[in-house]
Amino acid sequence: MRLLISIGAVLVAGVLAGGDVASVAAPGTRYQQQAADKDAQSVDVELILAVDVSYSMDMDELAIQREGYAQAIQSKEFLQALKAGPNGRIAVTYFEWAASSDQKIIIPWRLIDGPETADAVAAEILKTPIRRASRTSISGAINFAIPLFDEDPYRGLRRVIDISGDGPNNNGGPVTVSRDAALEKGIVINGLPIMVKEPSYSTMDIDNLDYYYEDCVIGGPGSFVIAIKDREKFKEAIRTKLLMEVAGRTPERKVMHVADKEPRVSCLIGEKIWQDRWGR
Repeated sequence: MRLLISIGAVLVAGVLAGGDVASVAAPGTRYQQQAADKDAQSVDVELILAVDVSYSMDMDELAIQREGYAQAIQSKEFLQALKAGPNGRIAVTYFEWAASSDQKIIIPWRLIDGPETADAVAAEILKTPIRRASRTSISGAINFAIPLFDEDPYRGLRRVIDISGDGPNNNGGPVTVSRDAALEKGIVINGLPIMVKEPSYSTMDIDNLDYYYEDCVIGGPGSFVIAIKDREKFKEAIRTKLLMEVAGRTPERKVMHVADKEPRVSCLIGEKIWQDRWGR
């Protein structure tokens, strides 16, 4: 009875004020609008692209990396995968990282729902000047990425951090601690280890960087690594990775929990190399 009186009072007040009764929203209409708003903000995946710009990456690699992401987002295959999802759209943000305190957002959260929005994001990626910075902190990149999901106005069926880099963590906290913090929040981490150069003393590259990424960096249901071992296939690898993430594909391999196996490469190898060479 109180509900009927309340609605009647609102309708009468609208008429007395000279308003149109039809303009006074009933509760059911308001709930429908809220549901519509929620549906409009639903995406298939919230995807964070975390891209390494440490000094071990040469300028050619950085340029190819940028072009690879831009071209992948604009590709016909990517747009087809996008439309095949239940919502037909994703939310993406793109930032560059180096040391534990050095992260720069290049693309704030953007909705990609077709060719026009894909072209806009690609153009933003390409127009930003390329930069390089010191140290490699994968843990810092993950720590920076985690709270970005709370700032995203869209809500995805999946939350994914995609990390590309050409070396192990050598700055900030242990990478496994940051990885585990992300996994506890239901976030999936995928990896794109860049292995186009022979490991050298000056660049701190390591053998089996793909194993390092598999055992120390990635995690979560369906997580995967795509290693780039051929410079000519750099862009192809980036496109393949994005297609898998948009489509939510799970690689045909058993997903092993971190605790179920011993790392094939020490997860502190980067920190050890740095300590051995520079003593700090």
